Amino acid sequence: MSGNAAWPARPGACFTRAQRLLTGADFKRVFAKAERSADRYWTVLAREHTCQQTRLGLAIAKKVVRNATARNRLKRLARESFRKHGAGTHSADYVVLVRRDAMRASNEELLASLEKHWQRLDKQTARLGA
Repeated sequence: MSGNAAWPARPGACFTRAQRLLTGADFKRVFAKAERSADRYWTVLAREHTCQQTRLGLAIAKKVVRNATARNRLKRLARESFRKHGAGTHSADYVVLVRRDAMRASNEELLASLEKHWQRLDKQTARLGA
């Protein structure tokens, strides 16, 4: 029996293909004209769109975080935070970039930081869409 037999333990715990930014064009669209929220750990970009699905893209650069284990930890935390955040009140595409200080921060600090970014960007993109 594999260790993932019970995965996912709860509904909504998966990060589905529909929730991901998949193509370079998707990322380019967000980078071209995005609302930005940044602190010492993360930079999060958001751009509202008309699709029903809120999507996430991760740009965790090997140049910034050399260790693969550390990169995977940061990606896992970003995905977890995004799932908990949910779809918000409107649909948008988000791209998460990491800063060097994130490697030394605790998981709790990183998750709290991302929660602030989601809230801030929800307000900014909602204001633009209204």
